[in-house]
Amino acid sequence: MSVAGRISRSICHASLGTEQLEQAIAFYQTVLATLNIDKVAHYEHAAAFGKGYPEFWIQRPFDQGKASVGNGTHIGFVATSKTQVDEFHRQAISLGAVCNGAPGPRADYGEPYYGCFVLDLDGNRIEASYWALSD
Repeated sequence: MSVAGRISRSICHASLGTEQLEQAIAFYQTVLATLNIDKVAHYEHAAAFGKGYPEFWIQRPFDQGKASVGNGTHIGFVATSKTQVDEFHRQAISLGAVCNGAPGPRADYGEPYYGCFVLDLDGNRIEASYWALSD
């Protein structure tokens, strides 16, 4: 991604803590591949995923404390089709995630929205969503 592309974004990156780093990396590597998101960095304490640069991190907490799940917190990933949302959900569930909202439209989010929610291996809430301007 170009510097101009990064400058036009609102958020540089987001991260989630984990108590089981290698399992979390394997989970996210498979699930995010459904959205064409790659692992772009891997360190002893963390791994980063993105499209060209680190946009999402999974890591052991910096303070060496126990990782915890934030109530009201979730990370939403961009899908470019309803099929990608469905595959994201299918892969996540097959790898041990818990369904927290099956793929489909959400009346509260408006007609263009199609998405799903799952709880990852640590209980973090993640989402894949497709916003169709015309479909």
